[in-house]
Amino acid sequence: MKLSQFKFKLPDNLIAQYPSDNRDECRLMVLDAKTGEITHRIFKDIIDYFDAGDVMIFNDTKVFPARLYGNKEKTGARIEVFLLRELNIENKFWDVLVEPARKIRIGNKLYFGEDDSMVAEVIDNTTARGRTLRFLYDGPHSEFKEILYSLGETPLPEYITRAVEEWDADRYQCIFAKNEGAVMAPAAGLHFSRELMKRLEIKGVERGFLTLHSGQGNFKDIDVEDLTKHRMDSEEMYVDETLVDMVNEAKDNDKNVCAVGTSVLRAIATAVCMNGHIMTYEGWTNKFIFPPYDFTVCNSMVSNFHLPLSTMLMMVAAFGGYEHVMKAYDVAVKEKYQFGAYGDAMLILNR
Repeated sequence: MKLSQFKFKLPDNLIAQYPSDNRDECRLMVLDAKTGEITHRIFKDIIDYFDAGDVMIFNDTKVFPARLYGNKEKTGARIEVFLLRELNIENKFWDVLVEPARKIRIGNKLYFGEDDSMVAEVIDNTTARGRTLRFLYDGPHSEFKEILYSLGETPLPEYITRAVEEWDADRYQCIFAKNEGAVMAPAAGLHFSRELMKRLEIKGVERGFLTLHSGQGNFKDIDVEDLTKHRMDSEEMYVDETLVDMVNEAKDNDKNVCAVGTSVLRAIATAVCMNGHIMTYEGWTNKFIFPPYDFTVCNSMVSNFHLPLSTMLMMVAAFGGYEHVMKAYDVAVKEKYQFGAYGDAMLILNR
């Protein structure tokens, strides 16, 4: 398929700047991928579409405060540093993005905090905006991380143009998040409140967890028209035996399996094996999914409404069918659904 096939007009006022007042009370569009039929509900109504023995798979990655602002030595120029991942604990090496990148060269020192007490040195150029930093801190690693994170802020996507607020640290995090490593929240999971999770549990719907540390690569512009030539950034992921047993048993018993979010869909597609089963997995994935694609494990998925030309939209279109999904997005715009991480949600049934 071509990149241009995923372009559509999205008014700025439909890109959510704030979440719904309550996690489970955003709008929910339900799309039947077999017929194209669309139903409009409230998110907490999602329980009506699942029964005892069905499995919902969540991504339990935890977002850390990845966006920092520092000053360059001598000039005092303000520099944004976006932490991607820690490369070496002992030497405090971090893979980061910097802005404006043209001002940051190997050997430069950057100062963070009101008293400039946290110092980092640029030791490598990795990409146009990418750098490797070595933080010059002599204390214990736990103390270093605590101070570093206290200097950072919640890494809201750039399409949320307002300033970060204190409560974003809670709302831009799933209630079940536990394994730190993401700089992008698995947005579909943000809608699940404790009350909804309990109601699903009482109904007998199983919940399983995997970990995929979502990175900035999801927002990287695709610069090729032919999608077969695009390469995704690699993301670290883990699928354990507990989830494997749960999913494979559900498949053997003809139960429904739901991927909560595109990150889960990508991870399951990476860990798939024969007969619609999955296997344990520990490593990295750069799987890029776009139509057409044959999904053999999950027969439903939850997703937010994604921005034009995004890899997440392409994955949703692969699952729900290109024609049906793009028509549903046209309806979403007309009905003024909210798009993006803090926006409304979509349940796609492919049963």
